[in-house]
Amino acid sequence: MWYGYPATEPDGARDSEPALRRVTEVTHLDRIVNSLLETDAYKFSMGQGIYHQFSDYKTTWSFKCRNEDVFFTPEMVEEIKRQVQMYCDLRFNEDELAYLENIKWIKGSYVDFLRLWKPRFADFSFGTDDPCGLTIETRGTWLNTSMYEIPLLAIVNEVYFQMRYDHEELMASFTQRLEDKISKLKSGEYELGAFSEFGLRRRLCAEAEDLAIERLSQEEIPGSKFVGTSNVFLAKKYGVTPVGTMAHEWIMCVGQGNHKHNPAYSNWYALDAWVKEYGVLNGTALTDTITTDCFLKDFQLTYSTLFSGVRHDSGSPYEWGDKLLAHYKELGIDATQKTLLFSDSLDFARATEILRYFKGKAKVAFGIGTYISNDTFAEPLNIVMKTTACNGMDVAKLSDVKGKGICKNPDYLHYLERCIEWRMNH
Repeated sequence: MWYGYPATEPDGARDSEPALRRVTEVTHLDRIVNSLLETDAYKFSMGQGIYHQFSDYKTTWSFKCRNEDVFFTPEMVEEIKRQVQMYCDLRFNEDELAYLENIKWIKGSYVDFLRLWKPRFADFSFGTDDPCGLTIETRGTWLNTSMYEIPLLAIVNEVYFQMRYDHEELMASFTQRLEDKISKLKSGEYELGAFSEFGLRRRLCAEAEDLAIERLSQEEIPGSKFVGTSNVFLAKKYGVTPVGTMAHEWIMCVGQGNHKHNPAYSNWYALDAWVKEYGVLNGTALTDTITTDCFLKDFQLTYSTLFSGVRHDSGSPYEWGDKLLAHYKELGIDATQKTLLFSDSLDFARATEILRYFKGKAKVAFGIGTYISNDTFAEPLNIVMKTTACNGMDVAKLSDVKGKGICKNPDYLHYLERCIEWRMNH
């Protein structure tokens, strides 16, 4: 089987890269996702809320590769489909369900639903009519399609790197860089405070992410504390905290998936539904789905008090943090008791600078993804799977910077922008 680039490569293919695979006779890859716990913790946080409040919602999700010089060969596409079929054969076992039920915010009714749940391959559609050579959509109930995002991205990422490069050379590069990071943490060059690993969706491979969690959970590091991972499977394996609350899909679908809702109030509907589900538990609010400025219109005294913190995912972390500190101060809330969680394209050096800027002003925490789970000589993929429709209606994300969202309908995007502008000005 051909496991490199085709004979005629698309413009931008990097011929000179080290360890680039050409023609290799190998069989199919081993199963990539081996447990339904191999997903981000916030999929269960949101999944429980979806199950109890929005079980009839239908969503469409679309894949996008943001790298301009990446191409998925037909062989890669076929392997991705095969891996997704194997993923769809998985079921939760009783040991996994018992672990979930022991998480204090997960309810027995949701665990009973998961006991019956399995992925449906019929919800997936694949194609090749994109410059990157790969299109993927999932359609079905929000209960189902929400659960597909993270395992699917992990599959796409690992298939690409396994079939594009020499795996042993990639792992050697990954291991060396991981040990270098740990050494600099122990020397004090990096200071992260509380940090977690958020890299499942773009990990080099399961082996690499497992190694990173194992090593980071073993080390005693002055000034830094590894507290957990978004990967629930590895959190269970290594006895660390499964970390994650809500994603943009929650605000997009709850706030924009009902035609009676003004989308400029998406955050209010989403926060209200979250509090109905969790009260004061599991409360880190995501601010940038329709811009942080609009979010703050709804994040007033009640929600600012109930939620233990907020998460940054786009724009300047310093401007965002200062804005949130000023907001808490205006409401009379002690910001030192609230968490500012940073999760946007972080490496250890950038996180160190952010920690030192906000230290003493609030509780500071970091969710660090690709830099932990896929740091090698090869450029990582920038791939996403985003909600593009809910209940037959367009939905969109308008983050604090351009280029981080997906919306298939420019007219809807313009409508959303006008709704937000009207609200902000009136």
